[in-house]
Amino acid sequence: MSQILNRLPGALALCLLTLALFWVGGAFAQESVVPAVAEAAADAAPAETALAAEVIAEPAAEAPALLSHQAVAQIDGAASSWILTSTALVLLMTLPGLALFYGGMVRRKNVIATITQSLGVAAVVTLAWFGAGYSLSFGVGQPAFGFSGEEVNSVIGGLEAAFLNGVTMETAYAAAPGLPEFLWIAFQLTFAIITPALVTGAFAERIKYSGLLLFTALWTLFVYAPICHWVWGGGFLGSAGVLDFAGGAVVHVNSGVAGLVCAIFLGARKGYGQSPIVAHNPVLTMIGASLLLVGWIGFNAGSAWAADALAGVALLNTLLAAMAASLTWKIVEVIEKRKPSLIGVLSGLVAGLVAITPAAGFVDPKGAVLIGAVAGPFCYAASVWIKKLLRYDDSLDAFGIHGAGGLLGALLTGVFASTAINGLSEGANVANQAMGLAFTVAWSAVATSVILLICKFTTGLRVTEAQEEEGLDSHLHGEALDHA
Repeated sequence: MSQILNRLPGALALCLLTLALFWVGGAFAQESVVPAVAEAAADAAPAETALAAEVIAEPAAEAPALLSHQAVAQIDGAASSWILTSTALVLLMTLPGLALFYGGMVRRKNVIATITQSLGVAAVVTLAWFGAGYSLSFGVGQPAFGFSGEEVNSVIGGLEAAFLNGVTMETAYAAAPGLPEFLWIAFQLTFAIITPALVTGAFAERIKYSGLLLFTALWTLFVYAPICHWVWGGGFLGSAGVLDFAGGAVVHVNSGVAGLVCAIFLGARKGYGQSPIVAHNPVLTMIGASLLLVGWIGFNAGSAWAADALAGVALLNTLLAAMAASLTWKIVEVIEKRKPSLIGVLSGLVAGLVAITPAAGFVDPKGAVLIGAVAGPFCYAASVWIKKLLRYDDSLDAFGIHGAGGLLGALLTGVFASTAINGLSEGANVANQAMGLAFTVAWSAVATSVILLICKFTTGLRVTEAQEEEGLDSHLHGEALDHA
């Protein structure tokens, strides 16, 4: 009975959140907001010809009513095929890529729990994205509380497309008319999934599963969705010229800062800094990192939204930066420890992938190599030296790699962006990039802190010391790699 009572607040919180989402969808979704307008023009003709044409003409099909963020779909088969593939590749990054990458780095007693976290995040984010996340991220804000629609939209999208109301087979997102909107929604969903999944690396081996699920739902709607809208959905950062090709600020800085806040809020693992905490299976981490590398092709090259030259250079830049960072991380590790570890080399690989993400479609290959070469030692310093200096337990270096790498890559985008690669690079500069990062860091840190407080007093967040000693696999899931 006591166990039921302990879990009751968490269950009620999740139920209330679900009911709130459905209420919001029913209250605010509209069947149509912006009517499609079609005009017909014809050359002058003799009256008899016009009369005859009027008699025999078939009635024109009525254009579909559109929401504020939509356009009539004009399907580009090649582009759609590539984004279908990219969607699968980006999903591969989380399941099983990140799950195995993180799972190999924790202790044996926490492997199943760590892998299960990635699956739980994917499930919660998918439903939150369907309920309101997509509409808040890519919808158009409407007038509210005395603010104009333009003012609201600079900060957050609307709820017109909550529960995907108004999304049909004929609609497309206005900025990508060549893609079916359902495909666009799925592609962007995979970005929304991996972002909070990255956060889990910061508090691995010590969080309650119920707390993780509630945190993920709230974080997706109140942290990821606003920042995504600011940069990609028509908000004020994108309008100000902040460049983020595939998620340097939206995904990596956002998740890295949130991870750092979570690590500090929850406190260190039992025994951290006093006894060695050793990765149980670097081979699993190698498999996960390899899947991340392959999936990252869809992440970066898919963000060109078409199978074209821009996708090609983004793909090449991704590979160049990853390999450069892997080598420079290895060099620093050999200098300090005399031996390159497998996990270290793989961490460098991922650091390069993170750093090139905001720049992949803006820089040329020489810029990509330089970004990767700097990212290796920069992320090594953040993951090893700074973490030791400040004594926080970022279990799997969510901030050290994703936060630090994202910050570096976003700033260097302002340095190396080239109009020869992408016309949007015109006017790129470090000050503008830094401004975008400042807003991202501030909102992610503050909103994450509030969400953690909510979770602490509802579901709870941290397991007990005894449960942590026992291991999360057996305590939370009743499973273990080894059975007595």
